[in-house]
Order: sequence, then structure tokens, then C-alpha cells
Amino acid sequence: MDRGFRWLTGGLAFLVLLLLVGVALSLFVRGWGAFHHFGFAFFWSEAWDPVTENFGALVPIYGTLVSSLVAMLIAVPISFGIALFISELAPEWLRQPVGSAIELLAGIPSIIFGMWGLFVFAPVLGRAEPWLNDHLGVLRGIGALFRGPPMGIGMLAAGIILAIMVIPFISAIMRDVFLVVPTLLKESAYGLGATTWEVARHVVLPYTRTAVVGGVFLGLGRALGETMAVTFVIGNAHDLHISLLDAGNSIAAALANEFAEAFSPMYKSALMALGFILFIITFVVLVLAKLMLWRLGQGQEKAGL
Repeated sequence: MDRGFRWLTGGLAFLVLLLLVGVALSLFVRGWGAFHHFGFAFFWSEAWDPVTENFGALVPIYGTLVSSLVAMLIAVPISFGIALFISELAPEWLRQPVGSAIELLAGIPSIIFGMWGLFVFAPVLGRAEPWLNDHLGVLRGIGALFRGPPMGIGMLAAGIILAIMVIPFISAIMRDVFLVVPTLLKESAYGLGATTWEVARHVVLPYTRTAVVGGVFLGLGRALGETMAVTFVIGNAHDLHISLLDAGNSIAAALANEFAEAFSPMYKSALMALGFILFIITFVVLVLAKLMLWRLGQGQEKAGL
């Protein structure tokens, strides 16, 4: 019985791996036409013209990476604050309701966030963008990121909506790992006169950094592959702009918008190639996360944590 159960569970585990390899291979094979026709130029070309069948992946790759980066820059510190409040600062009667609400928010479908982003958030952001133009757009260096038409939709809107989506996910993970820190360690730090911030900085975060980094990368993986929420607010324009206020596109949004309209084999092949590139980007991010977690684990073992 034990041997049979072991074979069954092992087979299920390898089945998942085989399915993932099969998905990657099928995307690559169907996208091979675009890779073969355009060569490596497919990765850095801004072109996207279905009429002349001239395709490049630079704009959706740029949009995917930038919108996800904006999301993580917003989401990580806010998630850390939420998790710290729930685990260390909130009164006992408030911890459970707030924690449960955060977990429920993590399960809301992304299309809900997309619709809210387009019809509610985008008009509000559009009224705020002239202020960004006037105050941040004049700064040297980062000013170019905040100069553009005040449309309310674009890379910045997509990044903010993605941040709102992944905040419950990351903060729920951080809260769970913060709660497993031994009380004795925290009370020892408080006994030495440490403040709450110092306990969080020098005790809680070092003790849980492996799990915290893992949660952040899982949130990043979700942001990279998010489709519907981004499709509603990113603008869906195959134009490359450095400004976050301009409309752009992401790989997932391009696939969702254009697959039904792909009328030629090369058009379909270019979209499948985009899907394969998104698979590779997500896979590389998760591998880097795994390597970072492994190095952090090695460091903690050496430090005796």
C-alpha cells in the first residue's frame, strides 16, 4: 500500500513537470515561425504591423517588465507595513478581522480590479496627472517618466492596479511568517530597550527574510502574468514611450486582445512567440527567487538562525 501510494504521488508530481515542459514546447514550436523569420531582431524590434506582417516583441516586453516593476515598488513597502501592523501593532480584537479581509481581497478576480481601474480609478488618476506633469515632470532624470498626456490610462495606471492586486497576496504571506517569529526573541529585544521598528528591522525581518523574499517573488510572478486587469488600463498601444503616463502594452494584454483577430499564420506565430517569451521571463524570475532563497538559507544556517 505504501509503495503504491508513493508511486501514485510521484507520478502526479512528474505529470505536472511534463505538462509544464509540454506547454513550453508547444509555445516554442508554434512561435518558431516568427523566431525563424525575424531572427533575434524580434526581441528588440518595436514594429507591430499585422497588415504588413512585421512584428517585434520589444514594446510588450518593456510594458510587462515596467508595469510589474512599478507594481512591486508600490506593493512591497505597503505590504510590509500591513503585515507588521497586523502581527505586531494591532490590538488582538482587530487582528483577525483585518487579516481575514486581506485574505479575502487576495481572492477577488482580476477582471474586477480591471473594471474598477478603468471606470473609477483612471478618471481620478487623469485629474492628478497634470499635477505630476507640473511638479515631477520638471525634475531632472526621473522627470521624463512623468511627462505625458493626462489620459488616466497607461503604464502608471497599470502598475498601480497591479500593486493593488498583489498587495493582499504579499501582505498575507508576510503576516503569516511574521507570526511564527518566537515571542522570546522579540521580548528579549524589547527588554533591551528596542523600539517596535527596531524589533521589526533587526529581529523579525532577519528571521523571516527567506519567506518574505519568496512571497515578494511570488507576487512578482503574478504581476508579470496578469492579463485582464492590465488590459483594461494600460492603453493597449504598440508604442514605446519612456513616460509612465503614456499608453503601452504588455505581453499578456496583447495576447488577450489580439488572438481572436489574428488572421494569418505569421500573426498567430508572433503571438505564440510572445507567449513563449512570457513563459521564459516568469520561469527565469522564479529560478532567481529560488537561488536567492537558497543563498539566504545557506547564510542563515551559517549564522545559526
